[in-house]
Amino acid sequence: MAEMVTLRDIAEQVGVSVSAVSLVLNDRARGRIRADVAVRIREVAAELGYVPNLLARGLKTRQSLTIGLVSDGVASIPFAGQMLAGAQLAAAEQDYLLMLIDTVGHPEVEGPATRALLQRNIEALIIAAEFHRDVELPLVPNSLPIVVLDGRPNDPQAAADWVVPDEVGGAQAATERLLAAGHRRIAFCNIADSIFVARELRRAGYEKALEAYGVAVDPALIVEAADPTAAAGRAPALELLRRPDRPTAVFCFSDRIAMGFYQVADQLGLDVPGDLSVVGFDNHQFVAESLLPSLTTIQLPHRAMGEWAAEQAIARSRGDTEDTAPAHRLMPCPVVERSSVAPPAPGTG
Repeated sequence: MAEMVTLRDIAEQVGVSVSAVSLVLNDRARGRIRADVAVRIREVAAELGYVPNLLARGLKTRQSLTIGLVSDGVASIPFAGQMLAGAQLAAAEQDYLLMLIDTVGHPEVEGPATRALLQRNIEALIIAAEFHRDVELPLVPNSLPIVVLDGRPNDPQAAADWVVPDEVGGAQAATERLLAAGHRRIAFCNIADSIFVARELRRAGYEKALEAYGVAVDPALIVEAADPTAAAGRAPALELLRRPDRPTAVFCFSDRIAMGFYQVADQLGLDVPGDLSVVGFDNHQFVAESLLPSLTTIQLPHRAMGEWAAEQAIARSRGDTEDTAPAHRLMPCPVVERSSVAPPAPGTG
């Protein structure tokens, strides 16, 4: 392994003292080192590929400038991976390193992963969930700040910050988009698995929108898919779309469930959006942009959540936050307008 370039290497190339190089590279050379010499020191440092020895600096300052992040499969989910990108960029903007370990859906790996990060002197820990759910926090020192990303601590008394999507607001916006287009018989395809915290929240947003428009909630128009996939969405889609009084629009828990509704609508000879308007949730681009017509959906704010989590973790580690009580943030979920919504056919409502 090649040795790191040192201050002494730069000093020998320029013909100055090590202390002069240190002053320049730590931005303390003004009035102490000639400007032309400072320029030459920086040029040589760049040519040699010098980078600060953060380990040595950390031993002196007792700061590692490193945030640990443990995720449970987020890295393998295309649209959720934006959370990691947001966290990494936010950390880098403050000269922090984000050290990531993904457990790839194996919860038994979380403990060893957390210990491995603690051994590297991280200053805060982010726990990232692959979807909005309750999260069990790992055992860590009380002094270590913890931020839960796309989840909430399963212990309401836990001393941890958390950030999640505004599921209620997003579902309300989705349903209101259909109501504004003139629909009143609007179905909702939810999900059966109670592990998804969003299950109840998105239903609440759906009902809240109907209530705001003076439309009664019809339990017959609320169905469930076993999981958030196109295959699981086809059975409830058949149940709804074969009814003689079928809905003219449907709001789906996920974009993939919406794909199942597209497939069944085509099977039954129904046109989207002429006969059936559809709104999804996730803005899964591989799905939403590939469907014909393209799917109007709700954006999950993954990047913004990742940025907030990293910024909050760094602020906690620095002691920059005045309020010591756990903080939480609901990130807005806006409508992404595409082509799957139209007014209901005349006489159908």
